Amino acid sequence: MTNTKPWKIYAIHHSHTDIGYTERQEKIQQYHVDFIRQVLHILREIQSGRRPEWEGFKWVCETFWPIETFLSRATEQEKEEFVAGVKRGDIGLSGTYLNMTELIGKDLFTSMIARVRDFGYSIEAPITSAMTADINGFSWGYGQALLDAGIHNLSTCIHTHHGMFPCWKKQQPFWWEMPSGDRLLTWSGEHYVFGNDLGLVPGMGGKYTIKDEFDMSHGATFEIAEQRILRYIERLQEDGYAFNFFPAMFSGLPTDNNPPNAETMTFIRQWNAKHGENIEIQMATLDDFFDEVRAHAQQHAEDIPVYRGDWPDWWTDGVGSTPKHVQVFREAQRVYQKVRRLDPNCEIVTSETMKEMEYQLTMFAEHTWGYHSSISEPWNPFVQELGLRKEAFAANASTIAHRALYDILEAKGDALLAPGRPMKFKIHNPYHFVQEDYAHLILEGWYHDEIKDGFEVRDITTNEVIPSQLRLASRGVIVTIPVTLQPSEERVLQIVAVKPGIRTAFMNDYLASDRVMDLDVTHDVKNFRMTSSYVETPFVHITWKKGEGITSWVDKTTGQELLRADRQHAAFTPVYDVTPATKVVEMTEVRRLMGRNRKGPDAIVSIGELISAEIITQGPVYGIIQLTYKVDGCEHYSLFLTVYADRPRVDVAVRMHKESVWKPENLYVSLPFGGSLSTDKYDLWVDKMDALTRMRKDQLPGSLADYTAVGEGAVYVAGSQGVVIAMPDTPLIQLGSLEHGYRLLNGDEKLEQDPAHLYAWVMNNYWETNFSATLGGFYEFRYFITWGENYSKPDASMDACRGMNAGILAWRQH
Repeated sequence: MTNTKPWKIYAIHHSHTDIGYTERQEKIQQYHVDFIRQVLHILREIQSGRRPEWEGFKWVCETFWPIETFLSRATEQEKEEFVAGVKRGDIGLSGTYLNMTELIGKDLFTSMIARVRDFGYSIEAPITSAMTADINGFSWGYGQALLDAGIHNLSTCIHTHHGMFPCWKKQQPFWWEMPSGDRLLTWSGEHYVFGNDLGLVPGMGGKYTIKDEFDMSHGATFEIAEQRILRYIERLQEDGYAFNFFPAMFSGLPTDNNPPNAETMTFIRQWNAKHGENIEIQMATLDDFFDEVRAHAQQHAEDIPVYRGDWPDWWTDGVGSTPKHVQVFREAQRVYQKVRRLDPNCEIVTSETMKEMEYQLTMFAEHTWGYHSSISEPWNPFVQELGLRKEAFAANASTIAHRALYDILEAKGDALLAPGRPMKFKIHNPYHFVQEDYAHLILEGWYHDEIKDGFEVRDITTNEVIPSQLRLASRGVIVTIPVTLQPSEERVLQIVAVKPGIRTAFMNDYLASDRVMDLDVTHDVKNFRMTSSYVETPFVHITWKKGEGITSWVDKTTGQELLRADRQHAAFTPVYDVTPATKVVEMTEVRRLMGRNRKGPDAIVSIGELISAEIITQGPVYGIIQLTYKVDGCEHYSLFLTVYADRPRVDVAVRMHKESVWKPENLYVSLPFGGSLSTDKYDLWVDKMDALTRMRKDQLPGSLADYTAVGEGAVYVAGSQGVVIAMPDTPLIQLGSLEHGYRLLNGDEKLEQDPAHLYAWVMNNYWETNFSATLGGFYEFRYFITWGENYSKPDASMDACRGMNAGILAWRQH
């Protein structure tokens, strides 16, 4: 359509919530509480008639976190004034608790959004609109969770630093369609300080979003604002913009975590007096703005397209800068989910404990990853302090979650440490799906003498003897058994010492007197055949070569090779790159220049070289092989392959001692299963906040195609077969080229030629501001691989990921 009506600019005044980027977390919390008090003061001044020039001022609470804190500290009068401001429409609410990364799971996110929803209902002001700022996208399930909470409108202010907006353009609405078919009205807008750069706040504004000829050293003048606003509207018209209105978010000061500034009304009055007949500016809440959008949609439905799919967040890669703490967070979030299922009515764990657990988890999953000078001055005590505070949220959540789980298990009869404690265990599946996994029954070290010469694991109800294997661990013994548990099923098991059978020589004893097994005796029928170059079970044959690594992974039930023939790197081979930076001042600039790349054009690449293979153990349930590699950036890198006898299952533990490197670096682990996604043969399914998503197929057009964060893992499906890769520790996967170059967005025809090789992107420190500068330390990242016709359906496959990641819940019994 052609615009014929006067224009309207909806000026949306808010404070971008960025916790830990500009100050200590509790100081920022204090700021935001005071910002609300400043808003209340402005509104009192207006209502009293003392400042009539401020009439029309409105404020939007970008997130609920400041409101929640304010309500806990405010006087009764302040609470009443706040609620009155909301009901008058002077204060707008947003259905956003905080600006989140994709770490947050559906259960946790739903609970936090319920806090926002419930507050709106409590004051008879339902919250129907939400806004976000900075972050570049959302898991597909995020949108459904908003809709389920009664939030029907979403406004985004994407920060395109190292990121980009979707759908090929910004400042546009679209209906974001969910897997269910539900639709969320979404406005993909400009940066959250765009209104400042337009000149909405007298004496402020800059060139962050508008690069032009004006001197902005003293902020925007009225004359500069005139030029910028008129030019912007002309450009919208040239681009075929279908609307005669747009939102302009702005801040009270040129910083994140900023206060309200009523002087904006001085500018708006002056502007409307001069230009109001053609271009009116109005301060607005989100609901004010979306009322206009929906009114337009009713008259001109063709102006708002429908887009369906996931919206990968470019900024989700920050989780790779603190991999150890992300690992702790992910385990804590899984324990939180178990607690919710085991004690749904808070009969054992109090609701206050659950809220605190959720708060700690949410604060870690919030999008700010550290202080703004983390890279330029990593030795700074303040940088170190704020980094530790961020990481502490994961540790605190872990403590609260495990304490809650232990309290529940104690109530269920957990036998705590005491003399004479029997070797009896209860195992339980708290989920709605079948768990086919391995239970690890942990005993203290003094039980070893009792069972070292022989034992059995028996089901107490059926007296069935379950295959088992023992291994010594630090300060104890672990007995591993294969189990299949139906939803909510419990079983009680007993470890019983038995007399060993009589041992003698046997005819086909190929273990020679030197205690070395190095003969490939193909006619020997065994559960395992383990050599220095391959391992074989009834289900899989895995081969490795010195230098190359794992070169073959054959499904013996079908004879199919599960590794891609066109792979660029062998399975679980490390790929490391580092971008040179010779001077301290270059540490930030070389990172800034990467843009949408995550490395420089001169990045130095090192591919892991397999240098040794060693059989660690072999028994009736599993065998373990250690493969050790040499790769730059790591003092040590090895794989521990646990191969099982009774089913197609291999667990891979990636162990490393990462060197401390200040320069920008990345470490990937090759996962060359499946095949190209440009054909109809393979689909790569991932879970995005419980929404099953096919990579590069179920995505918004123009969205990130290189990488994403997954909740539980990735699944390749081809016809009647599937390969499941559960990822309990590292959420980032990479599909785009590891080379520096122009990045392809989803929907680009050139992606048809992109092979989409899969990697786990386990760590990075490329961002120039608030990522952790060092990745040095000891790590173990786990991957659970299973395959076959049982995994041809993505929902069953993702349940398998969840089950393996969660593990079998087991505790001692009297």
